[in-house]
Amino acid sequence: MGDARMIEIRFYGKLRRHAPESRSDRESVLRVEPRPGESVGTLLERLGLLPEELSHVFLNGALLSTRNSMAPWLRYRQVGQRGLDTPVRDGDRLGLFGRDIALLVV
Repeated sequence: MGDARMIEIRFYGKLRRHAPESRSDRESVLRVEPRPGESVGTLLERLGLLPEELSHVFLNGALLSTRNSMAPWLRYRQVGQRGLDTPVRDGDRLGLFGRDIALLVV
């Protein structure tokens, strides 16, 4: 179980370089403490991630943001319409997929 006062960020593809452990045989996970009023977008900015680097963003297992125009037709569970403006909270989990691993169809 993760620490409830932290946000767990899992990096995939070339974004793995942002994790403390970026070996391909290990999970690339970073845990950060959320700041008051922080959104997914401001958290990504704080981490030095540019929106152009991202292909898909998942929040707590649901699709938050994607560059794939087919996502609505593929019926992925989505997180509302706020996108990267969605607030982050203690215990949240983010999955970040880089542009080099843009395949969303499962």
